[in-house]
Amino acid sequence: MMRLDDKTALITGAAGGIGRAVAERYAAAGARVAIADLDAEAAEAAAEAIRHAGGEALALAMDVTDEAAVEAGVARLVAHWGRLDIALANAGIQHIQPLHELSLADWRRVLAVHLDGAFLITRAALRRMYAQGGGCLLYMGSVHSKLASPLKAPYVTAKHGLLGLCRTVAKEGAAHGVRSNLICPGFVRTPLVDRQIPDQARALGISEEAVIRDIMLKDTVDQEFTTLEDIAEVALHLAAFPSAALTGQSVVASHGWYMQ
Repeated sequence: MMRLDDKTALITGAAGGIGRAVAERYAAAGARVAIADLDAEAAEAAAEAIRHAGGEALALAMDVTDEAAVEAGVARLVAHWGRLDIALANAGIQHIQPLHELSLADWRRVLAVHLDGAFLITRAALRRMYAQGGGCLLYMGSVHSKLASPLKAPYVTAKHGLLGLCRTVAKEGAAHGVRSNLICPGFVRTPLVDRQIPDQARALGISEEAVIRDIMLKDTVDQEFTTLEDIAEVALHLAAFPSAALTGQSVVASHGWYMQ
């Protein structure tokens, strides 16, 4: 079993969904976990649940698009625990709309959370990791880091961008003992995905059942959603992997939707 004893992890967007599942998995594997989220109350509730289960957790109110907030959050974590070993840039949002109707404001909003947020977390984390002699940067990509789908231009663009950032961190970080990898889930039944179903049904003029069957799960091998537990297990493996043999990679967990 992979373990993270004596490791300290920061996960953004971790008050719910995939981020919370990863945080709970890391804590169960022995890590001290910082739950960073825009929703401070939900972040504290997630941290308290980990503490109640016997783990060690810290809640951080953080807007990942706010440079000062990211710097302050990472500084608080390091002041509290002394180091930062693992950082997962997980915070993300979605917007469903055809490109020709898309506003610049909505385009920028999606890219800001995914890419600006990942950059700010990366920069703050690397400064700590370089100083301490190593660490692990992880990014929550998507099958949409590899493929495109209609109606999701800013999301697809952002997820492709995370792949480039991850690979650059792997190149630059190697000399400092820092690894970097990208997790690429298929569709996971989170609130982010649940909100897409009626949006896509309206935009495409089909039923919600058809969205699930004919769009979301069409290219999987078994017509199954990927689970929170699936992604948390991949995130644990990547965080605990013992060498730079696994760096700069994108690991797809999608029931066979997109095979590299």
